[in-house]
Amino acid sequence: MTIQTTAFDKMSRRQTLRSMGIGLLGSSLMGAPLALLAQASDKAIRFILPVGAGSGVDTIVRAASVALGKTLGHPVVIENQPGAGGIIGTAALVKSAPDGMTLSVVSNNHVIFPSVYKTLPFDPIADITPITIMGTTPLVLVVNPAKVNATNVRELVALLKAKPDGYNFGSSGSGTILHLAAEMFLDEAQVKARHIPYKGGGPMMADLIGGQVEFGMLALPSIQAHLKSGALRAIGVGGSTRSSAAPDIPTLAEQGLPNYNVEGWFGVIGPAKMPATEVRRIQAAVVAAYSTPEVKEAMAKQGNTINPTSPEVAAQFFRSEMEKYARLVKKAGVEVQ
Repeated sequence: MTIQTTAFDKMSRRQTLRSMGIGLLGSSLMGAPLALLAQASDKAIRFILPVGAGSGVDTIVRAASVALGKTLGHPVVIENQPGAGGIIGTAALVKSAPDGMTLSVVSNNHVIFPSVYKTLPFDPIADITPITIMGTTPLVLVVNPAKVNATNVRELVALLKAKPDGYNFGSSGSGTILHLAAEMFLDEAQVKARHIPYKGGGPMMADLIGGQVEFGMLALPSIQAHLKSGALRAIGVGGSTRSSAAPDIPTLAEQGLPNYNVEGWFGVIGPAKMPATEVRRIQAAVVAAYSTPEVKEAMAKQGNTINPTSPEVAAQFFRSEMEKYARLVKKAGVEVQ
């Protein structure tokens, strides 16, 4: 199976300026101090994250929370509402007022929902306002070193072939990107293992470290400390190239799975029917926050690639990704819930 999941085409400088709203609104934003990107207020902007604390998206947003508070002109409060692969938190977001005071950062899971659930409490396209796709983050195949005596793809595949269904892999929930990424690995390697779904990446990672499951796919930002401590061992990066934040970890492709290429992406959304001027203002403020030196440094250390899109490109991206993952879910044989 050939898997191409490069998140989005890189934009030119002209497109980036246009995405930030250059024109009457954008030029004023670009020329104004950061504090003037939004009217100063003591009222906090809520970022409802449909993931648990310590997950990839959570780590990415928390690293920029101070900068976001400055560029948005309001304090930023992060609320983790994990569960059902992200449905619980997103359901809370779509019910919020479209006034720009409640936002969210979502990942691939958002567009996978329709393919793995018979019913949803919201429409992933109609009930949101896309603001920007911010960038991508590496996914890494990891094992519990105390349970799995493998240091590379060849050794792990040999163990799985020698003991079919004798190993368990965890995920952040059935049909999530972490589940699909692991299923894609099994499919490419032509091996089997039992899937153990969790209510979020945090609980899954805790049980992986504890030895309740033997392996799984996780976002690099969420596991860097555990790789350093030896609690987890990296087998390979899922993307087409090695991560600059972890250059010693080879890709799965270069270890004998040439068609494997999957990475996570993350984007900012709001409730449906947000005013266009507010969307542009928030998009510009988010881009400004992630352009500050301290946040750029944090993103580089985490291995994330920041390449923000316009709201219009984000809207197109959500639709195309939904179609793509519908095909991948069918190919992976994920059971509809």
